Amino acid sequence: MSDSLKQKKDWWHGAVVYQIYPRSFYDSNGDGVGDLPGIIKKLDYLTGTPGSLGVNAIWISPFYRSPMADFGYDVSDYREVDPIFGNMTDFDKLLHDAHSRGLKVIIDFVPNHTSSQHDWFEQSKESRDSKLRDWYVWRNPSRGGEPPNNWRSVFGGSAWQLDEKTKQYYLHTFLKEQPDLNWDNPEVRQAMKGVMRFWFDKGVDGMRLDAVSWLSKDAQFRDDPLTPTNHESPDPYLQLLHSFSAQGPNLFEYLNELVEVAAEYEDRFLITEAYPDVPGEINHYLNFYSKLRHNICAPFNFECIRFPWDAHTYRGFIDVFQEKLGPDQPPIYNFGNHDKPRLASRIGRDSAKTAAVLLLTLPGIPFIYYGDELGMRDVKIPHYGVQDPFAHQGGAGRDPARTPMQWSAGPYAGFSSHSSWLPLAEDSTEFNYEKESQQEGSFFNLYKKLLNLRNDSNALRYGTYRSLNLPPHIFGFVREDDAERLTIILNFSGSKVSVVSKALKGKIILSTHQDDEQPVALGEVALRAHEGVIIESA
Repeated sequence: MSDSLKQKKDWWHGAVVYQIYPRSFYDSNGDGVGDLPGIIKKLDYLTGTPGSLGVNAIWISPFYRSPMADFGYDVSDYREVDPIFGNMTDFDKLLHDAHSRGLKVIIDFVPNHTSSQHDWFEQSKESRDSKLRDWYVWRNPSRGGEPPNNWRSVFGGSAWQLDEKTKQYYLHTFLKEQPDLNWDNPEVRQAMKGVMRFWFDKGVDGMRLDAVSWLSKDAQFRDDPLTPTNHESPDPYLQLLHSFSAQGPNLFEYLNELVEVAAEYEDRFLITEAYPDVPGEINHYLNFYSKLRHNICAPFNFECIRFPWDAHTYRGFIDVFQEKLGPDQPPIYNFGNHDKPRLASRIGRDSAKTAAVLLLTLPGIPFIYYGDELGMRDVKIPHYGVQDPFAHQGGAGRDPARTPMQWSAGPYAGFSSHSSWLPLAEDSTEFNYEKESQQEGSFFNLYKKLLNLRNDSNALRYGTYRSLNLPPHIFGFVREDDAERLTIILNFSGSKVSVVSKALKGKIILSTHQDDEQPVALGEVALRAHEGVIIESA
């Protein structure tokens, strides 16, 4: 690909985004909770110095004013920073300092629901005649005073909560402290578009749109049907197909209104969060590309989190997905986030290094969840320390994947000068940035090498993708442009495998097993267990 074509690409094409969960990244004031000044202090870790990781953008999970019933996803004021994270001056400095390093900033936007302590809801529940009553979803009880229908909350139980004062139910897809906004009301849509403009006017580069599947519901409020194959799931929410409580008829109309707001500004990008009910449902993702305008919005692809670690499964999905995307429809791959178990816990640390090579050599926009670049694993949370309201089924919910960043082997893993809001991993003395930055074969240095290679390679950022027919348990593909061809070979198994292919001539320029720059005999490479290699064609 020519330099002129590269320059025409929008900033998000090929960019690597690093997700920061602000409560757990770095605590600057010793209260045990991470904050915005803490992120500012760690920007050099992310980019801008020779020792930096080398990412191109950050996505910051919610930092808005909130009662923290769901740790910031229950917003009580969209235009204020919660004091636990700092203030607006801190955010402005974070934005300035990130931009001065060439680092783009994406923030979370929570459009489906507010906090029950938001002024809008406080006014809405005053009476049935309130001017803001229709800003939320209120319905009369069914016969016998029961909820209006069978819709269920993601967090358990009915999605309806009775308000004793007005004798109506309000809808909450998540916690009862998170009432759903009524997106069928144009006043609501105007208010939320005003929130977007507030942050875009400040200079944020993008937004991740949370839980967008629920913006449009069935106008008749019909019962959701049982899931044919999963109706006995231990999770009551998964026992239903969400045919009427989500993905309603106006979803893409409402999303396009948000896309139009982003299009008012230069170089702004939107990302949608919408899990398909059925894993591997490619058409679900394709709808978000084809039905949204301007090519400045793309959906998260969650399948690499949901699939078992299997070469055939990954290749089968990625091949079809890549084939169906247009040149201006970048895929978004992520192997971890704040809602799912950590990568190294799901597939093991050996395989997690192979997964790092896969993630950072695929086309599109890869997202790294903070700490995955250190090999962080889920942390066991004692029952008395569980914070997550999603832990209604037992266990610790999402807390194990949200524990503090492991900066050093010192007290509190260098995250804080105080005991942290969640416990630290027992192996944080071994898996931390300070130690790994000095170890050639560490997770951190593998990610750093991969990011340096990706940032310098037009083929990896913008080139074509073509998979190879290889033995079982091996996934291989070629990334190339007019000037460069790189072949990626990944051993998903725990055994040695000899791989024969005409595509393999050249030299290994990166390996998960450290010994880079080894020549490759014509058409054959011997892979060790869990090894991933990148071969530069001669």
